Amino acid sequence: MADMGNLWEDLRKQARQLENEIDLKLVSFSKLGTSISSQRDYESDTSPLINKSSSEHMIETMAMEIQQLLSKLNEINDRMVEYTQNISLNSNSAALMHTLQRHRDILQDYSHEFQKTQSNITAIREREDLLGSVHRDINAYKNSSGMNRRTDLYLKENEHIRNSERLVDDQISIAMATKENLYSQKKFLGAISHKMNTIANKFPMLNSLMQRINIRKRRDSIILGGVIAVCVILLLLYAFH
Repeated sequence: MADMGNLWEDLRKQARQLENEIDLKLVSFSKLGTSISSQRDYESDTSPLINKSSSEHMIETMAMEIQQLLSKLNEINDRMVEYTQNISLNSNSAALMHTLQRHRDILQDYSHEFQKTQSNITAIREREDLLGSVHRDINAYKNSSGMNRRTDLYLKENEHIRNSERLVDDQISIAMATKENLYSQKKFLGAISHKMNTIANKFPMLNSLMQRINIRKRRDSIILGGVIAVCVILLLLYAFH
């Protein structure tokens, strides 16, 4: 039992030591990230965007060290979890679990802070790259001759024309697909009409029956119209009489 207690204290000692080291590294890493933007002199074309031989190497080295420390701290936390699972439940188990949860929260906070700082540094470097590129383009444009400017304009115009051609090709493709769809629908309707004609030719009596029904309907309509006309005339004669 004493050996188990010594193991727990040793794990806690290692965890606290790693947490202190990570905390110091994160502070230095954050300061290094905030100092990146001040290392660029946009008025000088010869000044580097970021000193590749020092700043970037330092950033990469420090990030790797912090990742290694976080990995070690994660391993220590895993061993502490195994320790709490192996011991029997007693009055100290709640305190152990509380301590373990605290170390795990610290690890999670440090991991989030490291990721946030790394993302900020990446955003700053991308912004500095963009600003430096724009500055170089402006200087190149100012220093270029009139012929070079006209060439750039021609190239941009050529790119616009090619984009327009791609859009026209897309529209033509859509029109061709629509045409094929309409043609397939036309064939389908033609097939249906052909089937109906085939059925009608196979059953001529059906056509004759339909014609007789139509003739009878017209005859009934004529008779009904005549009766109505006679009734109207009789009513008018009666009214005037």
